[in-house]
Amino acid sequence: MSLSDTLRAWARGVKRDAVTLWFACRHAGTPWAPRVLCALVVVYALSPIDLIPDFIPILGYLDDVILLPCLIWIAVRLLPPDVLAECQARAVAWMAREGRKPRSNWGILFVVLVWLLALWAAWTLGVAYFTARGAAV
Repeated sequence: MSLSDTLRAWARGVKRDAVTLWFACRHAGTPWAPRVLCALVVVYALSPIDLIPDFIPILGYLDDVILLPCLIWIAVRLLPPDVLAECQARAVAWMAREGRKPRSNWGILFVVLVWLLALWAAWTLGVAYFTARGAAV
C-alpha cells in the first residue's frame, strides 16, 4: 500500500469516526463526560467553516491534521465498547447511504462565537495596554 493510499484510508477513518461521534452524542448509553466531549468535537468537526481558516499558511491546516484527529481519537477512546460498535455501524451505514458527512449548523455558531470572544479579548487587552502606556508617558 502506498503512502497516498494509507493517508486516504486514515482520512476516511477520521471522517467515519466523526460521524460515529455524531451518533454517540444521541446514544442513551453514552456517559455524560464523553457525551459532552463528543458534542464539542462533532460541532467543530462537522462545521462547514474552520476555526483557523485554511488560507492561513501552516496554521490553517493544523486543526485539520493534528487537533481534530487527536480530539476525535480521545472521544472515541472514552466511549463504552458496545456504544462505539453500534455507533460505528450506524455511521458506516449512514455514510454509504448519504455519501457525505452531516453538517453542523451549531458548528458555525461555535466558530463565530470563538472568533467574537477572541476579538473582544484582543480589543480589551489592546485598550488596557494603550491606556496604561499613555498614562505612563
